[in-house]
Amino acid sequence: MIVASAILTDIEGTTSAISFVKDVLFPYAGERLDAYVAAHRNDPVVIRALSEAAIEIGNDEGILAHLHAWIREDRKSTPLKTLQGLIWQAGYENGDLLGHVYPDVPPVLQAWNAAGIELYVYSSGSIVAQKVLFGHTFAGDLTPLFSDHFDTTTGPKREAASYAEILARTGFQAREMLFLSDIEEELDAARVAGLQTARLLRPDDTPPGATSTHPAYVDFAALSADVAPA
Repeated sequence: MIVASAILTDIEGTTSAISFVKDVLFPYAGERLDAYVAAHRNDPVVIRALSEAAIEIGNDEGILAHLHAWIREDRKSTPLKTLQGLIWQAGYENGDLLGHVYPDVPPVLQAWNAAGIELYVYSSGSIVAQKVLFGHTFAGDLTPLFSDHFDTTTGPKREAASYAEILARTGFQAREMLFLSDIEEELDAARVAGLQTARLLRPDDTPPGATSTHPAYVDFAALSADVAPA
């Protein structure tokens, strides 16, 4: 039995299908990136994202071309994730997009929340992107279930220091928090930081024959049977 006061969850491959991100969200942002930047060049958030991208590139030439290349390679770049999140936000708000979560996710999140377990999100997608995805699902707005969100501005997901920072910001002891992900290296980093861990091995998102050194579950329904509030 896993006893937890708080649960920190990944999104892609954990609460939501990888295919939704790769085949729906990424192309949607890529197709609209140039037009969005042109229409919002005076937006301080866009200005800052472009400036940060120029710093990553090493100059301010060909920024959009680099951003498109980063989309194709799924680069975990904060300015890229910021711009993607803004574009997706517009898409959710105008009805182009509906955030995907697996059917087993909403009832389990709701049950954990009702049991007094604090819920948090940690994803490479920007906080804006996280909120609009969970805010526009088939089960309605799930954002009230979460106490806070974390993204790449907190640190890389494969570094233990990032999880230590999340613990410091939430006020929980490491042993009180359970981290959920489909990525072994992220779970390894969380475990180094002292968190409890569980891996999602969803059939649609997991390579055949994949194994884990962490407790593993096929979905949230199976996981919930092993989780109890502290």
